[in-house]
Amino acid sequence: MPIPYDDFLDGFLPHTESASRVISVSALNRLARAALETSLPLLWVGGEISNLTRAASGHLYFTLKDAQAQVRCAMWRNRAQALSFRPENGMRVEARALVTLYEARGDYQINVEALRPAGAGDLAEAFRRLKEKLAAEGLFDPARRRPLPTFPGGVGIITSPAAAALRDVLVTLHRRAPGLPVTIYPASVQGIDAPRQLCAALAAATRRAETDGIELILLVRGGGSLEDLWVFNDETLARAIAACPLPVVSGIGHETDFTIADFAADLRAPTPTGAAELASAGYFSARDTLAVTARHLRHSIARQLETLAQRTDRCALRLVHPRDRLRRARESAVYHDQRLRQAMTVCLGECAHRLSKLELRLNARTPATAVLRKQVDGIGERLDRAAYALIGAQRQRLDALSAGLRQLNPDAVLTRGYSIVRDAQGHIVRTATSLQPGDPLAVQFAEGGIDVTVDRLRERDKCVPQSHGSE
Repeated sequence: MPIPYDDFLDGFLPHTESASRVISVSALNRLARAALETSLPLLWVGGEISNLTRAASGHLYFTLKDAQAQVRCAMWRNRAQALSFRPENGMRVEARALVTLYEARGDYQINVEALRPAGAGDLAEAFRRLKEKLAAEGLFDPARRRPLPTFPGGVGIITSPAAAALRDVLVTLHRRAPGLPVTIYPASVQGIDAPRQLCAALAAATRRAETDGIELILLVRGGGSLEDLWVFNDETLARAIAACPLPVVSGIGHETDFTIADFAADLRAPTPTGAAELASAGYFSARDTLAVTARHLRHSIARQLETLAQRTDRCALRLVHPRDRLRRARESAVYHDQRLRQAMTVCLGECAHRLSKLELRLNARTPATAVLRKQVDGIGERLDRAAYALIGAQRQRLDALSAGLRQLNPDAVLTRGYSIVRDAQGHIVRTATSLQPGDPLAVQFAEGGIDVTVDRLRERDKCVPQSHGSE
């Protein structure tokens, strides 16, 4: 049933304005905005993005359209920064929005609280398929998981520095294990670039594990919607967690939230705080053991001190007064000084006597160097004369041998008109009987040579014709 106009104005305008029944444009727009926001609840709207504008302030402005209509949309910066994907023109999305009106221009629009790709209802199916695929590859095999170190030397935390989960983890670790070193590897835990940053942080933690002294990695993030936590369902991130050489504990969302990263990790904690408790469990449980041990140690030390006190009392009865001890020490020092002086005197006398005897023996054995030097000079002169004579004789012999060698040189023989004949194999021919007519020969002269062919054979001065032709 429609509401009367006056009654409608009475519900939204002050009495003075409703009485006049004439309203301003701003009042009209305010009425329209109030009517839209009160009559339409927060709802999901599906459509295609167009006219997308990213303002310098970080706000997103775009149009959501289908085949028959379109509506203007605005998404404020604090909401846009939490997106797990990057909106683009032409992308089909589902927007959780509040219908309103921009009073300054009178434009009807929707304020987007959350945005997800169209078909986000299929995320559960995508989650199931990815989980089954990785499980079939053995990525979630319990036998692959490594036990957590009881007393880790250091803990690496992968999360956003601005996340509340980081403060919860640090507070818990400080409370349960105050001396445990912590290294933070910052990475975005929400948004389209989050999986890449998380994989990079995991790789950095693995690479610098020895330098930073970490033996355990905590992958943590606070609670959120399915879309907010979807970055932890990334296949690349799951494989990076499984391949990490260090044990990884995941603490993502709340106890009811499960992600692929939880199954790939060596141990899942229900919350980030739970992950910190698991990392410090060894130190925390050791506190009770240390308390009991400290109590027993105090009792043992007390008994030991009592025993030592009794021994001290007995030893005190046997103590000599320091004055008497110093007097005895002084007397002993004087006595030993006297003995040392006497021993030194005797030793020095014996050394002086031995030195005198050695000097006498040395003088008696000193050779006559002048006579020996004269003998050496004479021998040197004789050696010089003998060397010169030997060198002259050897030079004459060498000259004679050189002359004979020159006479025997084949090249010298060739210069006198002789030649050297070789057969086809390069062997020197010495007799004509080893040849046959037609055999090729090489003749070498003093200068150059020729190739010939045997025409006939001669025995001494007798010529025996065999064949015709020559070369």
